[in-house]
Order: sequence, then structure tokens, then C-alpha cells
Amino acid sequence: MPGPGGRPLEGTHVFKTVLMIEKALSDADVELVTTLHSDEKVSFVVLMQPRGKQDELLRALDDVALGHLDKVVREHDESESGPTVASESLEHSLRHLRAAGAEAIGELVEDRPLERLRVAVEEHRADEVVVLTSPHFVEEFFHRDWASQARHKVGVPVLRLFASDS
Repeated sequence: MPGPGGRPLEGTHVFKTVLMIEKALSDADVELVTTLHSDEKVSFVVLMQPRGKQDELLRALDDVALGHLDKVVREHDESESGPTVASESLEHSLRHLRAAGAEAIGELVEDRPLERLRVAVEEHRADEVVVLTSPHFVEEFFHRDWASQARHKVGVPVLRLFASDS
């Protein structure tokens, strides 16, 4: 039943968040996103697009900028992970969000993540978008990162958070 101004009565509103990720959520990531709105109930639509070969150069530049030269070599060796790893990472993330008390559904995004994001925001009448990825300094400098681009496409607030390295 709506309260004053048409807004749901306190305790009945479920805050809807579209969460964009590129890797499985860590325990710290889950705690971060599930506590953003204090005690309000939260529902997540998780869109996961793993970083692919097209981003290898940008990731390498980011790693060099951060002084993580060992990661440049290791990520090149790990970049052959297939859709099974991505599916397992998404399922892991959804399980952990649900275990933390949130509603959560999700999907893998093969291509055009920003268009899928726009559609998901409309379909689910989302209140906000949270982009939770590792730092991508080169993309962010040129405003080519998901959060910068999403701010011009979705019509709801976009929050950019850095994923935990653990």
C-alpha cells in the first residue's frame, strides 16, 4: 500500500539494483553491495560480462600503471577461460548475494553490455546501477569504462565501485 506521495510505506520497498560485474563476487564485494542501503530490502539483477581478449591491451596497461607486472603475464595465460568458468562465476555470485539476504537473478552478457544494461534497467524498473569492477585506469581516463558510458544511457543513478582483489 502506498504511503504519502505514492512512495511505498517504510519497510515494504525493495530497492532494485542492476549490478554489472566482470568476475565472481568475493565475500567483501557481497558485503559492500548488500549494505549500501542499510536495512532496506535489496533485489539484484546481475549482468556479468567477463573481460575478454578484446581488453587484453587495456588490462596490461592498467596492470603496468598499478605496478603489477606479474599480473600482465599471469592474465595472458588465464585469458583462455571459457563460458563454463563465466557461468560458474555468475552462479557463485548469485548464491552469495542470496545467502546475504538479497534477491538475485542474473545472466551472462556476450556482447553490447551497455545496451543490455539499458534494457535491464527498463525491464526491472531499477532504482540504480552499480558497476563493480577492478580499476581500469586507461578506460576511465578516456571515459570508456562501463560506469562513465552508462551514466548517459540508463536514466537512473550509476555508482562506480572497485571490486575486491581477494
